Amino acid sequence: MTTPLLYFFILGDVLGAGVYVLVGQIAAESGGAVWVPLLVALLLSLLTAASYAELATKYPRAGGASHYATLAYGPFTGFVAGFCMLAAGIVSVAALARGFAGDYLTAFVSLPVVCVAAVFLCALALLNARGISESTRLNVAATVVEVGGLLLVVGLGVWLFLRGDGDFGRLVHLGTAETGAAAAVLGGTVLAYYSFVGFETSVNVAEETRDPRRSYPRALFGALVTAGAVYVLVGIVASASVPTETLAGSSGPLLEVVKEAGGVPPKLFSFIALVAVANGALLTGIMSSRLAYGMARDGLLPHFLTSLLPRRRTPWASITATTALSFLLALTGDVATLASTLVLLLLVVFFLVNTAVLVQRRDRPARPHFRAYTAVPVLGALSCVLLATQTDGEVWIRGLIVIAVGVALGAVAAVHRRKASP
Repeated sequence: MTTPLLYFFILGDVLGAGVYVLVGQIAAESGGAVWVPLLVALLLSLLTAASYAELATKYPRAGGASHYATLAYGPFTGFVAGFCMLAAGIVSVAALARGFAGDYLTAFVSLPVVCVAAVFLCALALLNARGISESTRLNVAATVVEVGGLLLVVGLGVWLFLRGDGDFGRLVHLGTAETGAAAAVLGGTVLAYYSFVGFETSVNVAEETRDPRRSYPRALFGALVTAGAVYVLVGIVASASVPTETLAGSSGPLLEVVKEAGGVPPKLFSFIALVAVANGALLTGIMSSRLAYGMARDGLLPHFLTSLLPRRRTPWASITATTALSFLLALTGDVATLASTLVLLLLVVFFLVNTAVLVQRRDRPARPHFRAYTAVPVLGALSCVLLATQTDGEVWIRGLIVIAVGVALGAVAAVHRRKASP
């Protein structure tokens, strides 16, 4: 894989559905200056991305955070990291199912969230079970559509500004009636962080890249900066175009920009947004089901999850289990709560990755690799702790339950390993 191909691969993973549904929630947390939490989230993501770049070029093989945590801390911690990644994927699909049932769908038809989530998740599961080749071909077309939708929003915003509409004063308004500026930025950053997740899965293709030491960091940082620039522009346009209260109250916030600007049928943009949300959920569902299958095959999860369809050879049991869990989670919280839960789980993973960089500095392989300044993984780990402290109590309860399940399963797996060893 060349550097440009890897760049577009990572960009496709990062530049996705999150911003379509979360801009309004970020506005509710931070006030009118939506672009500020998006920019802060980009900068914090780059810190952890640097740690991934060092480890991926130092150990260019599939496995990601679980592999790095295992090298640094042992198989138990590696299992917990992998389980948190799996749980984060399941929670992400649940959040996107809720997002699909929001205002974008209401532009066509008004249906109960429960019914929409059930049909949506079943359709994705069937497509997932049909085969990864069909799913990935669909992803290419859907990625073009969702990126085009974001660029359309930016273009409409520019048109709106040129004709003299919009309120640029909202771009510097930070804080809400309940929180000051600093707390508002951090609260919004927790949600904005969700829009940048996806880059961490790219480590699994590092070994398939020509000259990973040079190509991977360039592609990774370039893709994140590109996605961040698009997100910041979208945040500026949304905030200046639409009153903060309207933005915060909408589950289809970018649709409000389209309505304000005019010139594009709202139903057309709603269709684009629904494609973006569905594509994000499909990709994450594929990742989650394959990760569950792989962990079950390695004896880390129940063996029945390794069951395959006879002809398609797709892991139907893992697809069914992860889809069912996503549906149950979709019934228990709104988009913002589920997105914050996902971020909390990934913060645990990212903390382990950032600290693993420092621990593995004792290992000096012969091959050259990218090396971050020591302060970068330190700041990356501290940023994970800082964002975790800004997470609501309800989210912490959800996250701790998931982590406790992971710890329990990890302990069981450790016992089995000891019994299996001679």
